[in-house]
Amino acid sequence: MSEDIDTSGPLSRSRERARVRARSLRETPTDAESLLWYHLRDRRMADHKFRRQRPIGPYFADFACLEAKLIVELDGGQHLEAAAYDENRTRFMQAQGYRVLRFWNNEVLTQTDVVRERILQALQEDNPHPNPLPQAGEGARQDTRTEKP
Repeated sequence: MSEDIDTSGPLSRSRERARVRARSLRETPTDAESLLWYHLRDRRMADHKFRRQRPIGPYFADFACLEAKLIVELDGGQHLEAAAYDENRTRFMQAQGYRVLRFWNNEVLTQTDVVRERILQALQEDNPHPNPLPQAGEGARQDTRTEKP
């Protein structure tokens, strides 16, 4: 017996809108987004998988590596007026456990190797877990067994 699942609720409509919006953003990239995507796609950056225009809560990350919890954002001239919005967006993504790197479009277009190196460094940095395991003496169980002869 199969169960019918109602996919007409507000959550599924919201997800569908996000999917359509993400697709639209991917279809109209800036020159800087196209160039950086060339370097990030197909696991070209240290074998890390990046996604374009990935929904993160109410926002869309330009590029997101979910396994490394790293988001790369590109800002153009229009972002000078959107500083408060960008700050809120960055804080939200950081609260979700992501590290956020921001670059100007011009940096990507004129200093591509520098941008790639900064992303690679971020991928190679230790990404501390938000809830690390306790260390010895901090509630961690220590193995006190001895081997039998």
